[in-house]
Amino acid sequence: MMTGPASRLRRKLSAQDGFIVVATLWLLAGLAALATVASVYIAQSANALSALDAATQWDMLSSAGVELAAYQLSAPATVRRPSHGGFGFRLAGASVRVEYMSESARINLNMAPRAMISGLFRALGAPAEAADEYAARVIAWRRPPRSDRQNVEPAAYQAAGLAYVPRQAPLSSVDELWLVLGLPAALVERAMPFVTVFSGMAEVNVLDAAPEVIAALPDMSPARLDAFLNQRADLPPDNPQFVIGALGGKQPGATISASDAYRVRMRITLPDGRQRMPEAVIQIPGPGEKEAFRVLAWTDEVDPERGGRPRPREVR
Repeated sequence: MMTGPASRLRRKLSAQDGFIVVATLWLLAGLAALATVASVYIAQSANALSALDAATQWDMLSSAGVELAAYQLSAPATVRRPSHGGFGFRLAGASVRVEYMSESARINLNMAPRAMISGLFRALGAPAEAADEYAARVIAWRRPPRSDRQNVEPAAYQAAGLAYVPRQAPLSSVDELWLVLGLPAALVERAMPFVTVFSGMAEVNVLDAAPEVIAALPDMSPARLDAFLNQRADLPPDNPQFVIGALGGKQPGATISASDAYRVRMRITLPDGRQRMPEAVIQIPGPGEKEAFRVLAWTDEVDPERGGRPRPREVR
């Protein structure tokens, strides 16, 4: 029997192979145990959710949708954040579809110039002269008059028999538009899907904005609008000069930038077929801030047929 170096080396390698096999088996067993624990946890979470009442399920599923949207938008500083997107997921038999869009796709009532607000009212059917007057009223609501001019707005509201006077400060909500003197209710209703107070921008993102918003840009003609909309889907989202050129040249109020505020709309379908469409406006903080996101506004259920306005409550 050979007991030389070659034989001793073979015995040593054989022992090492056995050790590796045993270690690998232990590792596989550990991974299997972790997978089992994870599957049990998910199953228990799903069972717990299914056991809750419908109201609690709506709340938990809508919160999950917002948190997942915020996670997708919390990209590293070196990555360009998308201005819109969507995804879906299922949990405990419920289906959730999430769509998000930067608020820069809407006209900021606190920052947009008078010409853009007037342009929106014209695009929504108001006569040009009336649209200019309505826009002037919005401007008078959101800021005090110049120091060299008399403040006539409070007296105008009192003369109209209203029990309030204009804020003369930035709007805290687009719903304040309902309070502005002289604006027809039907016009305000039509304007709601196209306005915001959260974007932090005077410009609008023309790659995401609705045609009515782009039509509101100063000096925008129907022909230029149609030409731009016909090619918008093929425009590069990271080339501002090219996009602005497609608008016909330098265009005041136009940008391709996204704001840090996003509107998150969800369609939640429970296993029994009941549906709800909650909506939130969230803000994604900048680098170095502790919060993952901030909720700026929340609506339990919106009506897509009314442009995302809250559903009217039933009177019983």
